[in-house]
Amino acid sequence: MTKVLIAAGGTAGHVVPALAVAGALQADGAEVAWVGGERAEASLVPEAGIRFLPVRVSGLSRSNPLKAARAVLQAFGAVAAAWRILGRERPDAVLGGGGYVAGPVGLAAVLRRVPLVLTEADSHLGLTNRLLARFARRVCLAFPIDGRDEPRFRVTGRPVPAPSTDRAAARLRFGIPDDAVCVLVFGGSLGARTINDAAVAGLADAGCWVLHASGHRDFDELRARLGAPPRYVLEPYIQPFGDALVASDLVVARSGGSIFEIAAHGRPALLVPYPHAAADHQTANARWMVDSGAAVVVTDAELSGARLRSEVDRLLAEPARLAAMASASAGLARVDAAREIAREVLSAAGRGG
Repeated sequence: MTKVLIAAGGTAGHVVPALAVAGALQADGAEVAWVGGERAEASLVPEAGIRFLPVRVSGLSRSNPLKAARAVLQAFGAVAAAWRILGRERPDAVLGGGGYVAGPVGLAAVLRRVPLVLTEADSHLGLTNRLLARFARRVCLAFPIDGRDEPRFRVTGRPVPAPSTDRAAARLRFGIPDDAVCVLVFGGSLGARTINDAAVAGLADAGCWVLHASGHRDFDELRARLGAPPRYVLEPYIQPFGDALVASDLVVARSGGSIFEIAAHGRPALLVPYPHAAADHQTANARWMVDSGAAVVVTDAELSGARLRSEVDRLLAEPARLAAMASASAGLARVDAAREIAREVLSAAGRGG
């Protein structure tokens, strides 16, 4: 049996796509174990029934030199820990799924000559992937990147969970009538304060239903400000998130990796790129959807309750345009991404060290 070690961690944005690949690998008969830290992966991976191997490692702070130095020291220790794990587990291949764990484990795989496959979820290569790409058998890209071409690089799309399809059941879950128009608002696993504030200020008395996943950080404050308006469903976190997407008619969101889940469900979007993302990749991600006719963009600096209400009202008033955007969104979907990446990992494992 082929044995694969996955290294991914940090936010759910790194963990959930790698979990989709893990599922595809298991469906192909591979044995999967996971190396991770103490953040989202520490709960999500065991909940998925995958054996979890913890290491001490943290992300590199860009603003605090002391925390950055501590993270560098931890990274050296994590490489040593990963070296021992690889020696004990003897995987046939390692998948670096992004986040702060992928670097130390990927480096240990290179040193032990274990075939390495990397995934890149954004429209530019992150630091870990820039350092390790030359040693990888394949780097699977979510987007085309200039100068990153075959044979080492391949555009597979970003892995997402299988799309939800039962709209009636999803709407029943949230108490949304079958014939209502619903706008879904979210900002990623931690929430997005700009979007949260604008939604509560601008959409509380909208004529449509609003399903708002705020993240845990802002939930209590937003609930106190919001009160109990009709047709407004506020949740801190929604799992499985596909239920929220399939229940909606329009999505208001950041433009990180979640745009691939939006596309997988064929939903039109109003995107608000996070302005401080590395290399401004969320703006590039949003442009990908806008250029295909699947989305409109409002910058973070321009977003307010009044602006959000105006944009939402304008889109909902044009059903034909909304339908065209939905069709364009569905055309961007790469629902086989997890399976394609799993095939790359198994191919690398078959080639041996």
